[in-house]
Amino acid sequence: MFLSHPLAQSFLTEVRARETSRAIVRHRVRALAMLLFYEATRDLPHVPRPITTPLAETEGTRVAVSVGLVPVLRAGLGMVDGILELLPEARVFHLGIFRDERTLTPVEYYSKLAEHSPVDVAFILDPMLATGGSAVAAASRLKAWGVPRIKFLGLIAAPEGLRRLTEAHPDVEIFLCALDSHLNEKGFIVPGMGDAGDRQFSGA
Repeated sequence: MFLSHPLAQSFLTEVRARETSRAIVRHRVRALAMLLFYEATRDLPHVPRPITTPLAETEGTRVAVSVGLVPVLRAGLGMVDGILELLPEARVFHLGIFRDERTLTPVEYYSKLAEHSPVDVAFILDPMLATGGSAVAAASRLKAWGVPRIKFLGLIAAPEGLRRLTEAHPDVEIFLCALDSHLNEKGFIVPGMGDAGDRQFSGA
């Protein structure tokens, strides 16, 4: 699913622009994560919840599944806080995966998933779906942990990464803001936004 909302596309344009400050990039990434999560949770199961308002008894609903947020370090960190504003009871599990710049293959360096019971629905958070290696590794890790349903939320994808994730995990639902042209020889999305971690937290 591609998010075509005018606000989303405006925010994404700011994120892409080279002259946009880190502060604004962080703010827009956070906002885009909220918009993506809103769309990605439309089908979450819910059950009745009786309540009493200041005036009367009535019946509402509550989400009936446990939700986990799995930001891929470090770029995915910028997507967490906005989502927690919508669903503060969501659990957060950090997954450290970096891309070997020589081989472009994913290398896992941090995970404590095994120390916790799996959630019902997990959302992989990573602004860029470039080669797809990190997303595939994250989805495989979550399945091994025992998560029955997985969704991927990202800002920008390359056709190569989207194809790789879809082929490796056809059951993972994918929510994006844009599909770009291609990957360059260094594995960066073109036109993309550069290094998503650097654009948010450090670097040029």
